[in-house]
Amino acid sequence: MPPNAVIPIRRALVSVYDKTGVADFLQRLAELGVEIVSTGGTLKLLAAENIPARDISELTGMPEMMDGRVKTLHPKVHGGLLAVRDTPSHAEAMGANGIGGIDLLVSNLYPFEATIASGAGYDEIIEQIDIGGPAMTRSAAKNHAYVTVIVDPADYAAVLAEIEATGGVPYAMRQRLAAKAFARTAAYDAAISGWFATTLDYPEVSYRAFGGTLREVMRYGENPHQWAAFYANGDTRPGVATATQLQGKTLSYNNLNDTDAAFELVSEFDPAFAAVAIIKHANPCGVATGTDLIDAYRKALRCDPVSAFGGIVAMNRELDAATAEEIVKVFTEVIVAPSATPEAVATVASKKNLRLLVTGALADPKADGLAVKSVAGGMLVQGRDNRNVDDCELRVVTRRAPTESEMADLKLAAKVAKHVKSNAIVFVKDGATVGVGAGQMSRVDSARVAHRKGIDAAIAAGVEGTLTTGSVVASDAFFPFPDGLEALVEAGATAVIQPGGAMRDDLVIAAADAAGLAMVLTGMRHFRH
Repeated sequence: MPPNAVIPIRRALVSVYDKTGVADFLQRLAELGVEIVSTGGTLKLLAAENIPARDISELTGMPEMMDGRVKTLHPKVHGGLLAVRDTPSHAEAMGANGIGGIDLLVSNLYPFEATIASGAGYDEIIEQIDIGGPAMTRSAAKNHAYVTVIVDPADYAAVLAEIEATGGVPYAMRQRLAAKAFARTAAYDAAISGWFATTLDYPEVSYRAFGGTLREVMRYGENPHQWAAFYANGDTRPGVATATQLQGKTLSYNNLNDTDAAFELVSEFDPAFAAVAIIKHANPCGVATGTDLIDAYRKALRCDPVSAFGGIVAMNRELDAATAEEIVKVFTEVIVAPSATPEAVATVASKKNLRLLVTGALADPKADGLAVKSVAGGMLVQGRDNRNVDDCELRVVTRRAPTESEMADLKLAAKVAKHVKSNAIVFVKDGATVGVGAGQMSRVDSARVAHRKGIDAAIAAGVEGTLTTGSVVASDAFFPFPDGLEALVEAGATAVIQPGGAMRDDLVIAAADAAGLAMVLTGMRHFRH
């Protein structure tokens, strides 16, 4: 039989956990004369719908056993799926052993990912590792020259349309379905191996697999000549993968990347204190806490109103109407919040292209997780940066200690600096950023950029001088020389928080003392590349 032939469907084997649409699909196959063989759970559904089907035990001559662990692992199943029909020795083996061909496999797997997400215990999760399903799926997919495999209920209609139109399934469709089947089993195995690595606290495994489910194909990636898609890995951490988009046009690759950055940053703040973060190109251009969201938003916007144009706005509380009305005055790409009032939703709807996402909850900044980055020939994998200044034993190393208000601002600045691209310098005053320097090759240059932002913000606000006067500063890493600190003094800073640990810490501390600055060491670096 030529490989591009349309293969008629005479016998179908069905074993599905997700039974969405399967009864209607199999009812029509039965009407077309297809013999249906089914495993226990699916067989009960078919019997209830009066759809004729044979029990898998009739085919194999063996009962299901060991609590269902063994039911399809049998030569009459895998021989029927793997046999190369035009090879004489395969045909002879089929005849000698009473093996009939299986032309269609309909199979989806035990809900391993959902079981993990439910918080189930170890033993329950182990029982949700499907063995027979992936084995059958791989057999059918390997032999796609002769066998059609369906792992997704979304494909029932297209397969049925081909069978009704041509009497079978064309080779190109069998190829596509086989590719999808192997991708599904790969993602499934990735979820299992990832769970083991996390559960056993053993990240240094010899092999590491990563998989996901396609959520959206995007128009393009970071640039129009790059393709892009969004895959969800099953993690239930509140954020872009779990969010519901209430309104607005489709999110782009850059929108999702920036929205993730914004929501992760704002999740650092206890909702007992209203917090707002405005993000542009994955860096914060304004972050503030306030008496309420509208107060926090206005303070965040003041830091860099020019960069905020076309940015992402995230908040750690329910979006209210007053704050929504303030946000829509500025061109904004995305608003993301744990929830939104109906009045706020209506306000945002006045801007048809503005996306509004609700996540249901804040992300836990202390939760474990992985960060993955591709490099030529492989991937860099690390644990999520899940600690912040609240986890540190702070040490005052200067003659002057920070005041209570300075310490509050220092902690805010440190939380923001964690989410700024290195080298990161963040000026904060009265609960709001007043200058952010990001991504410079020199820490001194980052300080100068942040100072310049403070000057620009003062001009925009009609204030003389710079907003950085009387502010405090956070640095994501130590100052290797006093020159970085001196740049902060020039900008008008009064206190600094930084990890410490440089060979010349004593010189940097001496420079702080000479300038009358208070300096706090955290002992924790937060590089972000």
